[in-house]
Amino acid sequence: MPDAIRRSRSETAGRILIYGTLVLFAVYFLVPLFVMVITSVKNMDEIRTGTLIALPQQPTLEPWLKAWGYATIGVTNEGIRGFFWNSIRMVIPAVLFSTLIGAVNGYVLSKWRFRGSDTFFAMLLLGCFIPFQVVLLPMARTLGFLGLSESIWGLVLVHTVYGLAFTTLFFRNYYVAVPSELVNAARIDGAGFFRIFWKIMLPVSTPIFMVTIIWQTTQIWNDFLFGVCFSTGETQPVTVALNNLVNTSSSVKEYNVDMAAAIIAALPTLFVYFVAGKYFVRGLTAGAVKG
Repeated sequence: MPDAIRRSRSETAGRILIYGTLVLFAVYFLVPLFVMVITSVKNMDEIRTGTLIALPQQPTLEPWLKAWGYATIGVTNEGIRGFFWNSIRMVIPAVLFSTLIGAVNGYVLSKWRFRGSDTFFAMLLLGCFIPFQVVLLPMARTLGFLGLSESIWGLVLVHTVYGLAFTTLFFRNYYVAVPSELVNAARIDGAGFFRIFWKIMLPVSTPIFMVTIIWQTTQIWNDFLFGVCFSTGETQPVTVALNNLVNTSSSVKEYNVDMAAAIIAALPTLFVYFVAGKYFVRGLTAGAVKG
């Protein structure tokens, strides 16, 4: 009986230690978000006279309205609204194109192997380790040749091409776990390349599609380097506009407007994770254990 009591106490202490550590980490990561939120609903007088973590005495949405509609960014007073929609118009097609092409590539490299396919896949994987800076000059020349410089569709092309290595890797590793007997049986029945892909592979691909969509959405939406290099003026994404807002010189530094703009810029990725987060974990673990 004493041994059972000691084990029970030890297990309880272990749980307390684990949960206490998790709570500390959660607080550590949530405090900056808390500061951003409360600062974004304070007026400047409260920010000047109060402390960083003090709750707002007179909450106001004026900083949010200004950040969205009429804050000074560069030489314009139109807020981040237009740049936010630029990012929407860029992210949706870039994510769709890179995901669909990656799905086809992964299908080919896993189920329709050809001479040199392993070498081709190894070379493709190099794209996952190429820094952004390496592709800036060749991509700029390519966009100029295609007439897509400083345009939304130019950014779509850049993100689609750069993301193909990642999306192909995701789908290839997922499709390897799909039984090849299904594909072989469909071939015997006369099904062709795209019919097998449409009828067999796609119906079982929901988890990996969610993983890829979340990954690409996050990477493309949060990108700053490609946006600042390949866009200008009215075609810039929201990340570049946010940087310009924070660095715009004026007589008064409006921290509440800056915080509101930062939260607005982060809302789409937060929404994607809240809505599809469970599918992301499912997709990452799918095929991890074969039984």
